[in-house]
Amino acid sequence: MDAATEFLPAEAEITLIHVIPAEVPEAAEAAAFGLWGRRQVNRDAGERMQAAAEEAALDLLTAAEAQLGRKTSRVSRRGRVEQEMVAAAEGIDLLVVARDGDRSRLGPRSLGPATRFVVDHAPCAVLLVWPEETPEVSSIPPLPARPLSPPRP
Repeated sequence: MDAATEFLPAEAEITLIHVIPAEVPEAAEAAAFGLWGRRQVNRDAGERMQAAAEEAALDLLTAAEAQLGRKTSRVSRRGRVEQEMVAAAEGIDLLVVARDGDRSRLGPRSLGPATRFVVDHAPCAVLLVWPEETPEVSSIPPLPARPLSPPRP
């Protein structure tokens, strides 16, 4: 949030987006099935997990708004994280995304698959921020030790 506010004007309208992965309730139901077998399936495990995820999302959005120190809009969605983020970005001016991969060094692995998808497919400008201190340039991984392919004719 600190990195994002550094680049956003004070008058900018901010919408905080949280996506609960669709797999959360299904995973809870599958785990209950695996633990208790067919006869004693706890059929509300998925519903309880969904409720817990929604409560955690509300807490996270509330904390983010407090850290920003200004009023925001909030959107909570459920589905595939990368697809829901791209859909939520439709019609906005700027999407601020934090790196979610290896944040110990610069390089392509500093983006996880979902964030890479969002960066590649967002229908708006994307501001990609480091959630912590940016690593030194010397942290860039070395090039592979294989020879480069000759150019194709």
